[in-house]
Amino acid sequence: MTSVIFKRMFDLSASILGLIPLLPIFAMLALAIKLDSDGPVFYRGLRAGRHGKPFRIFKFRTMVVDAHKFGGPSSSADDPRITRTGSFLRHHKLDELPQLLNVLTGDMSLVGPRPEVVEEVLLYTDEEKRLLSVRPGITDWASIRFRNEGEILRGSADPHAAYREKIRPEKIRLGLDYVRSHSFVTDCRIIIRTLKSVLE
Repeated sequence: MTSVIFKRMFDLSASILGLIPLLPIFAMLALAIKLDSDGPVFYRGLRAGRHGKPFRIFKFRTMVVDAHKFGGPSSSADDPRITRTGSFLRHHKLDELPQLLNVLTGDMSLVGPRPEVVEEVLLYTDEEKRLLSVRPGITDWASIRFRNEGEILRGSADPHAAYREKIRPEKIRLGLDYVRSHSFVTDCRIIIRTLKSVLE
């Protein structure tokens, strides 16, 4: 219980300290999104959180409005639904920054298994449901391993089917490994590795 409280206090402090200097960048990115295409600045997709509780994730919108009507939940780098600004945001992982708001509200943690759409979670085996025992995170080992997920799926006739075949099994394995042995030191290692991969 002490480790859970410490992790939450760390998340809360880090999200506040991160959001304050990022506000001017948020404003510039929001303007770029609005100038590039019609629609809201944020994407608020439904995700399954801790214990399977649904929540709305914050991301900068990188696709056209109502993109879900024209394709599945997974997207390749050459997905025609992605806007010009969205392609830039995704390449530099800037679309993920608003999830600090989810960390602030307690729906997410800085580090943890990436949140999945509810439809995917309904397909979890009993073992895979252990992923729901912790708060989902902005980053984890799988985020680093599959940093170029869009490129992996590029050219796929069915990106979501390709995701389930090429990415999901290893993503699940890495997530379960984290759940079994996560610690503050592990979280720090993942955060440092994530920052290095983004800055490369």
